[in-house]
Amino acid sequence: MINSGIHTLFAAAGICCCVSLAQAEIKIERVFDPEVPGGVYKHPASIEELLNGDLYIAYYGGEGEYEGDTAVYGSRLAKGSDKWTTPERIADTPDRADGNGVIWASPDGITWLFYVVRYGDTWSDSIIKYKYSKDNGHTWTDSETLTFDKGMMVRSQPIALNDGDYLLPIYHETGNDREIVGHESGSLFARLDPETMKWEFTDIIHSRIGNIQPSVVQLNDDHLLAYCRRGGGYGVVPDGFVVKTESMDGGKTWTEGEDTPFPNPNSAIDLIKLKNGHLMFVYNNSFEGRRMPLVVRVSTDNGKTWPHSRIIVNKQGDSAAYPYMVQGEDGTIHIVYTSERRTVVNHVTLQESDVLGHDDVP
Repeated sequence: MINSGIHTLFAAAGICCCVSLAQAEIKIERVFDPEVPGGVYKHPASIEELLNGDLYIAYYGGEGEYEGDTAVYGSRLAKGSDKWTTPERIADTPDRADGNGVIWASPDGITWLFYVVRYGDTWSDSIIKYKYSKDNGHTWTDSETLTFDKGMMVRSQPIALNDGDYLLPIYHETGNDREIVGHESGSLFARLDPETMKWEFTDIIHSRIGNIQPSVVQLNDDHLLAYCRRGGGYGVVPDGFVVKTESMDGGKTWTEGEDTPFPNPNSAIDLIKLKNGHLMFVYNNSFEGRRMPLVVRVSTDNGKTWPHSRIIVNKQGDSAAYPYMVQGEDGTIHIVYTSERRTVVNHVTLQESDVLGHDDVP
């Protein structure tokens, strides 16, 4: 829960509100608000700590989700600085809507940007593109197309596998209804050999009411675990849960998606593996179609149980949508999410110890 002590900082990129929770050192910073250049709409945000220690946020912005002017924007918090730079366009296809920017620093020092470009009226008309940077996101290559198959999208960060390959979670969204994720929608993975720069794709993972936006961790050389957003509509779905899938052969094949115990209001989730081997999971704990509250869980047994839980945000009438999470070199966990009808990007910082021992959501 957020307490009433709000300290406001004015930054070049907009107004920052830093909120400390009385019971632990969790800080919520309001990074970009509607007045920041690029349009009032600011939604799915991603964050990464680059290899030079800078933090980098990518999001897509414009006048609205389905407007044709949307582009992917990037902003940097230089190491040692307390001010985010004014966001600038880093991916913009003329006369097309660009979105869902995913920023990721690979172990070889390259910074990747994956994003989608919509070629029709719904997200089912999208394809995935990417570009990369060799100078920590200051300059970018031209865009390349990952797949020309319509309906393919990206939302979650890749991981570097133990065998050296990169595994990018993607998904295939079906249907032409903007208010329903079609039940045939499913998750899959694109695998890159960084030596040959060749991509391979897994089969699509199906489930009871569909699933999209997978987030993946590697538990050991063979065993991988992924959590996915459910399909269906945005209203009350009393049996709408986060979907789980596993691989036992290093990510080549995956089990059919099955329900977890965790409610999902048709909203993005994120799952990461911490440096100590524990897993951290962030999601909206609700069946009601509203993206609130925002909850973080920790598992110390490879996802078998999740006894530690902490409510990070629970503001009535608002949303804490599309959480995205990384852990920095110093152990700090960074989460970004959007609020106020997809017009504000927020940045949370916390430690694993802020969640351990809490049981806010049994």
